[in-house]
Amino acid sequence: MTLMKKFLGAAAAAALTAGAAAADPALIFDLGGKFDKSFNEAGFAGATRWAEETGGKFLEIELQSEAQREQALRRFAEAGANPIVTMGFAMTTPIEQVAPDYPETKFVNIDGWANLPNVLTISFAEHEGSFLAGVMAAEASKSGTVGFIGGMDIPLIRKFACGYAQGVKSVNPDATVIANMTGTTPSAWNDPVKGGELTKAQISDGADVIFAAAGGTGVGVLQVAADEGILSIGVDSNQNHLHPGKVLTSMLKRVDVAVYNALKDGADLETGFQNLNLAAEGVGVAFDENNAPLVTAEMTAAVEMATKSIVSGEVKVEDYAAAESCSVLEF
Repeated sequence: MTLMKKFLGAAAAAALTAGAAAADPALIFDLGGKFDKSFNEAGFAGATRWAEETGGKFLEIELQSEAQREQALRRFAEAGANPIVTMGFAMTTPIEQVAPDYPETKFVNIDGWANLPNVLTISFAEHEGSFLAGVMAAEASKSGTVGFIGGMDIPLIRKFACGYAQGVKSVNPDATVIANMTGTTPSAWNDPVKGGELTKAQISDGADVIFAAAGGTGVGVLQVAADEGILSIGVDSNQNHLHPGKVLTSMLKRVDVAVYNALKDGADLETGFQNLNLAAEGVGVAFDENNAPLVTAEMTAAVEMATKSIVSGEVKVEDYAAAESCSVLEF
């Protein structure tokens, strides 16, 4: 295997050696890999749907280190990939460094904040979707104590936690919400063992429903919750199927839709800023055959009422990322 293949993977290496077709898109997955059953995998699902529907192909790379971010961007841009879709806030700085050098190439920054003429930055109202997850958690909890386990301790993940706590408190003002973060470095996204340890600790403190917003680490949270006989809540992708009858719901963040639309628009996509909120169905909670036995009529009604109230503006969900504070939860 050549060094290029080791770095970029077979598909991208072939593009660089044989030449990529004009406007072939590329997808750069964040640390944790495209099969993290969460954020990255949602993006992969969107790209796969586009490829199956159109017969097109996309280049891809699963990053193994921070150093590869800028290198991958430059190599895909030089190979003619367009647009180049990036997963995760950590791609913001590399895009800011690379995009000006390739003004004819469109870049997509999912979860970031890059502000350049040839960049589309896509964000989500995670706090609104997490509010609905909190409503369900409070309705399902018998102990009155629920938990939240985040990945890397950053404002984005605190945004999930704060929205979740608000949803819980909207149903049960006396409820206790325990919140833990897995770590302060990118490795926090891919540590299922630590996720399992935090889950056991929260269970010992009385939590009987735990929401995991932690990428690959969340897989460990859901596994231990199922083993210990409590309920969990998945994130980003629909994770209900991982433990049928044990996962209360999943807070859906439609990264798959964002990636699909970006690839569909191709080099003609409109740049700027896009926020996918509850009204735009960019976030929500999952209902399917896997969690149907857990969802009561009261729970469904509570979610529907909360959704209508948020969409209408009657209920304003506090956004930690904007205020860097949370009135109902201490970190």
